[in-house]
Amino acid sequence: MATKIRLQRGGRKGYAVYRIVVADVRAPRDGKFIEKLGMYNPNTNPATVDLNFDRALYWVGVGAQPSDTVRSILKREGVYLMKHLMGGVSKGAFDEATCQKKFDDWKANKEKSFEAIREGEVKAKKQAIAKNLEEEKKVNEAIAKKVADKKAAEAAEKAAEEAEAVAEEVQEQTVEAETPVAEPEAPAAEEATEAPAEA
Repeated sequence: MATKIRLQRGGRKGYAVYRIVVADVRAPRDGKFIEKLGMYNPNTNPATVDLNFDRALYWVGVGAQPSDTVRSILKREGVYLMKHLMGGVSKGAFDEATCQKKFDDWKANKEKSFEAIREGEVKAKKQAIAKNLEEEKKVNEAIAKKVADKKAAEAAEKAAEEAEAVAEEVQEQTVEAETPVAEPEAPAAEEATEAPAEA
């Protein structure tokens, strides 16, 4: 029976999460499998892999063929490097302690690069938040300036109206003060003209 190491899709629509499984080549993608080796989540940066390293090394050692994506995952996790180093131990090139030390050094180096990627992403998110905050502050300042200008214009308009009303009142008072009051001499003249008519 030909075996294959491949991905089995899970998760929801738009958020795929995969199981890494060993299955018969004739089995459907999401169908029956022989053994589950781990999980692969490509939605994070870097992608999250939870792998049973020893079982993956065993299946690669006995000849199970991985799919292209699984091969890159296994290389990233160091399964193929360990297989290569174990080949060197079996040929007598170096002992198991040296093999394990080489693998640990490689793994530590890989973890540093992953940590740098994570830190870079966190830093980029913080910078994006700070940039958005600065833009929002600028927009708020522009709005506050517009509101202040509008209030100042309204206050100036109101002050101008009040000054105009005061000026009109002063003008009316001066006009009233300048207007002469009429003297009551006209009725006496009428009496004088009526008196000769009676005689």
